[in-house]
Amino acid sequence: MRNFLLVSIGLAAAVLAQTGAAADRAHVALNRPSSIPIPGQPLKSFDISAVSEAQHVLAFSDRSNHAVDFVDTRTDRFAGRALGFSSGGPNGVVAVGDGEFWAGDGGSKLRVVDAHTRRIVATISTGGKKRVDEVAYDPREQVVIAANNDDDPPFVTFVSTAPGHRIVGKLSFPQATDGLEQPVWNPVDGMVYLSIPVLNHRKADGGIAVIDPRTQRLMDTIHVSQCMPAGLALGPNDQLLVGCSDDAVAEGFAPRSLILDLGERKLVTEIRQVGGSDEVWYDSSSGRYYLAAVANPHGPVLGVVDARKDTWLVNLPTGARAHSVAADASSGKVFVPVAANSTVKGCTNGCVEVFGGE
Repeated sequence: MRNFLLVSIGLAAAVLAQTGAAADRAHVALNRPSSIPIPGQPLKSFDISAVSEAQHVLAFSDRSNHAVDFVDTRTDRFAGRALGFSSGGPNGVVAVGDGEFWAGDGGSKLRVVDAHTRRIVATISTGGKKRVDEVAYDPREQVVIAANNDDDPPFVTFVSTAPGHRIVGKLSFPQATDGLEQPVWNPVDGMVYLSIPVLNHRKADGGIAVIDPRTQRLMDTIHVSQCMPAGLALGPNDQLLVGCSDDAVAEGFAPRSLILDLGERKLVTEIRQVGGSDEVWYDSSSGRYYLAAVANPHGPVLGVVDARKDTWLVNLPTGARAHSVAADASSGKVFVPVAANSTVKGCTNGCVEVFGGE
């Protein structure tokens, strides 16, 4: 059992002092995580998490049980699962409106899950051969953006959330020679930003595609070096956190994270204290980014970054294969799914660690 005590101001200051940062920036008070056991087949494979604040529920992709699993964010209890996914999924998941989650699945399928009944209520074929991976939601255009990352070439599908779920457009990415990762919609400019880990077979050259969801056209590409970007999270001041991936670490690139100014299309800050991340999240209530840094040196951590000051705060150890994270702004809780292991208390079958609010 790991001894997670309250991460106090003094502890955070000590960690920051070791890196030469000013101690007065160190205000972190996420208390010792509790664990929510996940029933069914042992949780060995899982993917992306999402929170619906309207439903007070966390949903995450549980590939071991071929389901989307639900956790009540008020009671911190397992709340059920939506079964019926293929052996290739589910993958990415996103909250849509007040009552749905959409998830990518194998066989180029998108599944629509009713958050009330915990059932799949619609299935949409995106016309490819391989899985649908990461997804995002544009509430202005009322479309879900789905990354068909394993097809050759990979492509993005735009699907209407209106009844019938018409496919309104597609966009191919032949320049994305190692698939696609996280898309995210930006309400400031109405654009969709999409991680491209590798451009034109050059692993040191990745990018963030800028896509107009109204026309389904590529408008720009922001190049990032030695990052192989994965997770994206929109923060304050029209800034974007880019999680440089575990694949980048495997290639020998230094673990790090980037903050970009989207208006200027330029790098604002490079954060070298945390990297090797998959999913990342912005919590508007605390003004923090959270990073599921599964390939951070010395083991997986939940990285915490002050989004208002663009400064790293602390890394909190997490559990096996912890590459997924979501936060609930109403409670300040942070949720991190963890694979079955004997190290984390209550996690022998797999669990979700809950880092409590202040």
